[in-house]
Formats: sequence, structure tokens, C-alpha cells
Amino acid sequence: MILVRLIQIVTLIWALSEVGLILYTRRNFRRGLPRDCGSRPFLWCAIVAGIAAGTAVQTVSFTRIRIPEPWLLGFSLLLLVGGLVIRWIAILTLGRYFSTRVAIQQDHRLIQTGLFRLVRHPSYTGLLLLFIGMALSYGNWLSFAVIMVPFLAALLYRIRVEETSLIEVLGQDYLDYAQSTKCLLPGIF
Repeated sequence: MILVRLIQIVTLIWALSEVGLILYTRRNFRRGLPRDCGSRPFLWCAIVAGIAAGTAVQTVSFTRIRIPEPWLLGFSLLLLVGGLVIRWIAILTLGRYFSTRVAIQQDHRLIQTGLFRLVRHPSYTGLLLLFIGMALSYGNWLSFAVIMVPFLAALLYRIRVEETSLIEVLGQDYLDYAQSTKCLLPGIF
């Protein structure tokens, strides 16, 4: 089916873009103060383990998502593409301040333009939408759960590490920004 192939292509584009980001942003990490606290490897382990487990339990029949496959796959593709676009817009907005590791630049400043007016971590919002789409594409609630639970745990840990670093460096400016914007979902969380 064409939707399955498109989902696979978008997922591959996402995976390759993440590897590219790691390679490209290594220079930013070298210039910044490292504050990652192991959150990047933890996030990647959760992603790989979740996808492997989701694939392993995908055939459990009593936990199938009972939505017509074209609708489910179409919605999954929409979330994947939308999440990828949101993630890349956020990354491009951050520019040289973006890194795949939590690292603070010496001249680090608070970005409050673009998607950052709506949420503090739009690149993670994009990643969250992407993973919801990916997990739904398995067509199985059990797969969805075993993909999303470790991913969410790792993502929330990563956000906590990042926010702690930003508060330490940017102080009251970041605290004020955090008071006026939600973390991941505008108006919700």
C-alpha cells in the first residue's frame, strides 16, 4: 500500500536527518558547555528499544486498533510529516544554538520567536507528534504503548535536563519565559 511506503520513507528521512544533525552539530557541542547528563543516549536507547518492542508485539491481535487502515495510516502519515516539519522549523529558528546534546553556548540567548512564542520546546513537540504518528502506524495499541512510554520518559528527562541548564545560564529571563509559555503543547502542557 502506498501509505505504508510513504510512512516508511518519512520515517527514514527522519532517522537520517537525526544522524545528520548529530554529525553537523558536533562543532556546536565542542564550543558549548556540556550539560547533557546522559540524556541523548538515554533518549536514543528508549527510541530503539521502544521501536523494537513495538515491532515485536505488533501481531498481538486483541490489541489491534479498530480504525479502517487507510484512515489510520493517513492520520499517522499526517502526524509524521507535521512533526518532522515542526521539528525542522524549530531547529532552523535556533540556528547555531541548536545541538543534539544539551550544551550552552558562551553567548547563549533566549529565543522567543517563531514557534518558540507558543511553546518552550517546539523541536520536541515535533518529535512527539512524529512518534505518535509512528506508533499509531503499527495499528496496535500494545505497540503504541511500548513505543510511547519509554520515549515519553526519556523525552521528559531530556526536557528537565535542558530546562535546568537554561535556568542556570539565563536565570530570571528563562523563568519568566517558562511562566508565560507551555512546555510542549500550547495551552495544555
